[in-house]
Amino acid sequence: MAKKSSEIKNVWMVTREYDGLAGAGGVKDVCKQLSHALARAGIKITVVMPLYGMMNKERLNLKPTAYSFNVRMDYTGEERQEEVCIWKLTQGNVRILFVDSARFSEKKSVYTYTAEEEAQDPSHKQGGGHYDYFAMNVLLQKVALELMIYMDERPEIIHCQDGHTAIIPAIIREVDGYRAYFAGTGTLVTVHNAGVGYHQEVGDLLFARAITGLPGYVIEHSLLHNAFDPFIAAARYAVINTVSENYARELQETEADRLTGWLGHSLKSRGIVLEGVTNGIDPEDFDPEKPEKLGIPVAFSPLKDDFQGKEICKKTLIEDVNKRKFEKVNAMGRIDYAAGKPLLTMVGRLTEQKGVDILVRALQMLMPKDKEFQVLILGSGSRHIENSLATLAGLPENRGRMAVLFGYDPVLANQIYAAGDFFVIPSQYEPCGLTDFMAQLMGNVPIVHLTGGLVKVSDGQTGFGYTDHNPEALVQTINKALAIYRDTPAVLRQIQRKAVETIDSHYTWDRVLGRYISLYKKAQNMIKLIG
Repeated sequence: MAKKSSEIKNVWMVTREYDGLAGAGGVKDVCKQLSHALARAGIKITVVMPLYGMMNKERLNLKPTAYSFNVRMDYTGEERQEEVCIWKLTQGNVRILFVDSARFSEKKSVYTYTAEEEAQDPSHKQGGGHYDYFAMNVLLQKVALELMIYMDERPEIIHCQDGHTAIIPAIIREVDGYRAYFAGTGTLVTVHNAGVGYHQEVGDLLFARAITGLPGYVIEHSLLHNAFDPFIAAARYAVINTVSENYARELQETEADRLTGWLGHSLKSRGIVLEGVTNGIDPEDFDPEKPEKLGIPVAFSPLKDDFQGKEICKKTLIEDVNKRKFEKVNAMGRIDYAAGKPLLTMVGRLTEQKGVDILVRALQMLMPKDKEFQVLILGSGSRHIENSLATLAGLPENRGRMAVLFGYDPVLANQIYAAGDFFVIPSQYEPCGLTDFMAQLMGNVPIVHLTGGLVKVSDGQTGFGYTDHNPEALVQTINKALAIYRDTPAVLRQIQRKAVETIDSHYTWDRVLGRYISLYKKAQNMIKLIG
């Protein structure tokens, strides 16, 4: 149990994602698990997020509130308002408030358009980002602040998750009507992904000024490559952290920062030191000894060297994939179950950032030479990568060896973690990585590109890692893992056990929470410096 904090009593978290409600990546996991860790520490925690069109209020058991109001959302040369109402859900001691508005309810996915939306409007291309992404972000942030005022709450901390909410620190210091009310509130901005395309920047500076309400000088001093960048805007007013110590170092001390458009170095030139806090995980959420909770057929335990159930999980999943039992995904290929054949798995976005292009090339090199392993992949992403995977799974020589499930289903993801022997994460860059934790807790040994937060995987101890981002290095590491699987299974069992022990001793959220409490206190102290 985490220790109670006597200084930080009330935290509001603003996010576009939350696990079990709406999500697209690791942000959802962090927001839920950190919120519950804060609640366990006796801190009052409120989460504000959108109510998207794919979310069912009745199924989620949301309750109406008395809060319904208009929010000023000016466009360039046009005074505008948007109407919102607020719904509520309580999970344990976590209060979650949902912003219901026309802008959010018309969206069928968190960040991108769906096939359904493209069919309704051909300009909304499947996989493309929402045209009004910046307005969506600003609306969420303004509503969160208005709610605090309406509810007469002055939290010690507003925790802003990623670029979607990173303008809040500037708004509460520079916009009349907020400045006095939030004089005692500190802000923390967590950068989950600093890669190019993830900043939520906008090039139309007049529009940025109109819709945010920020003074012109703030807009002009918040530019990266001539676009208004929310992270740069936050820098003067907030503590900023990334989701692993190594990612923070890469962004400010290495050439890897080129993948962010030099955000890290731009912050460094302004005197901003990025803090690094590696994400935690709640092991009980991925405990294979509790199969009903995970949606897997039987229990097993890597800690106890009990893997009989894991083999049953593999056999059952393969049979279900071949029978096309999963409604939320589109399956290509099949796998013929064979006891003793290692199963390579992956769950995630099928993009170049996640290194899936490297994985495709590695499999093209490896599968003709080694016919005694199998592959199962779940995810969606770039069309050309999806097509490459579908082609590979459809080759006659790979029949019975490879299946790709396009789409996402959280229960299916758990079943893949439980069924797999190896979990491949070949990311070009990776701020932290949580899927390696999830896989490790279920005895699925990660094979990772040692970048960003993935350096927490210790090669030969808690998984397998390689440093060069190319298919040859990945092939070499997969071969190393397969050799240990076949020749020294006792070593593999030791790796599986050590991985779980390491998570329990270093990476639970109750252990990580102290780092965030320290950043909250730093954010409070920063108020005195910025006045």
